[in-house]
Amino acid sequence: MILLFLSGFAALLIDQISKYMVVHWMDLARLRVIDVLPPVLNFRYGENRGINFGLLDSDTDLSRWLLIAFSLAISVAVVWWVQRWHRTPIMLISGGLLVGGALGNVVDRLVYGYVLDFLNMSCCGLNNPFVFNLADVFIFAGAIGLLVFDTGTRRKNAP
Repeated sequence: MILLFLSGFAALLIDQISKYMVVHWMDLARLRVIDVLPPVLNFRYGENRGINFGLLDSDTDLSRWLLIAFSLAISVAVVWWVQRWHRTPIMLISGGLLVGGALGNVVDRLVYGYVLDFLNMSCCGLNNPFVFNLADVFIFAGAIGLLVFDTGTRRKNAP
């Protein structure tokens, strides 16, 4: 269980530090664009009031609180599922990454009313218009880990 907590806490902390450093300390909120290694890596300021890629984008308090509640419910479900049925180290770490990323975006919604996004990556002549953050990376990596490393069997001591 400690691996779940540590990986989740690390993901949450890294996400929040990265957002503070890039958006506030590097002043991306004012500059709006910082080309880091164009076109592969750029910082572009974004305020996401919806889910991934701005889907279900809405500027209402109701949608904000529904997305917070949804993220918290998913986080609780993942913690319960992983700790009850899949206590292997890789599954605990994957679950922690997913939950830590989700909580990072919840913190943004609570503090700002939206999720701060700043990463933009393009390659090979394709211009990606979307921005994301490290919480999104952790959510994606955690979800992939939970899918790939799930053996489909319960742990032996599960009731």
